[in-house]
Amino acid sequence: MSEFSKSLSVSTSGLQAQSSRLRHLSENISNADTPGYRRKTIDFKTAFTGSEGASAVEVGKVSLDDRPLEKIHDPSHPMADETGHYQGSNVDLLIELADAREAQRSYEANLKMFEQARQMSSSLMQLLRR
Repeated sequence: MSEFSKSLSVSTSGLQAQSSRLRHLSENISNADTPGYRRKTIDFKTAFTGSEGASAVEVGKVSLDDRPLEKIHDPSHPMADETGHYQGSNVDLLIELADAREAQRSYEANLKMFEQARQMSSSLMQLLRR
C-alpha cells in the first residue's frame, strides 16, 4: 500500500470517529431535558493494521456517564415523587458544546489532511505523465 493510501485511510478513520462522536454529542444535547437520561460517552482506540503498517482510529464502546442525575423540584410533574422531586438528566450543555466544538475541529483537521494527501497524489500523477 502506498504512503498516500495509508495517509488517506488514517484520515478517513479519523473522520469516521469524529462523525460518530458528533452523533452521540447531538443525542446528548437533544435529550438534555429528558428525565432520567444519562449522558453517552464514546471511547477511541488505536487500531493497528499489520499488513499495511499504518495505525487508525477505531471507535470503542459507548458508555453511559455514571454521574448522579440532577434532582429537580416540580410537584406538578407526572414523574415527581411524594416530595415533589424527579430525576432529570446528567447532561451539562456547556460541556457538550465544548466537546462538539473540539470534535468539529478534529473533523476539519482530518478533512484537511485527506484533501492534502489527495492533492499530493494528484500532483504526483501529473508529474509522472510528463
